Amino acid sequence: MGNRIRLGIFAGLLAALAGCATQSSFPPAPVSAGVQDYTYIIGAGDSVNIIVWRNPELSMSVPVRPDGKIAAPLVEELPAQGKTSTELARDVEKQLGKYVRDPVVTVLVNGFVGPYSEQIRVVGEAAKPQFLSYKKNMTLLDVMIVVGGITDFADGNRASILRTSEGNKQYSVRLKDLLKRGDVSANVEVKPGDILIVPQGLF
Repeated sequence: MGNRIRLGIFAGLLAALAGCATQSSFPPAPVSAGVQDYTYIIGAGDSVNIIVWRNPELSMSVPVRPDGKIAAPLVEELPAQGKTSTELARDVEKQLGKYVRDPVVTVLVNGFVGPYSEQIRVVGEAAKPQFLSYKKNMTLLDVMIVVGGITDFADGNRASILRTSEGNKQYSVRLKDLLKRGDVSANVEVKPGDILIVPQGLF
């Protein structure tokens, strides 16, 4: 399932890049992305701190492996990816309950990476193209600060957001106005899974 999702995103990205070469604009991105009550989802590459009340020997920090699973004392091959910290804590309690009476577990997430489906990706003429972990109320300006803005070759006002959560719908954004002219009206919220595409200008 994960591979199919990534292939679908990749296909949409290729179509979007092709579209950038032939289209001057898409519908403007809405100022508000409409993300409410966002809860962080654990992904491969995260580190989770498992705290077992009154059982310090069972408490430790473990990485979420590339296959999305964790392993800890008395807990083997437990899926973690795609779950909230609370959901994972309950699953750990069920596993430990086989050996420990009434375990009480708290899970704290460190080193936030998140699942692929919720990462923000920046491609094209950004200074430092990369993926970012989504944060609640994250905006286009927040993303640009992390990637260091756009290059001198970028056509910032022809940039677009490919919104995977809306069936790969594409919206135009005005990066040049936002970054070079300080036009705060060009700042919009992003959603988990967004891909920001910064095309090269035609010289």
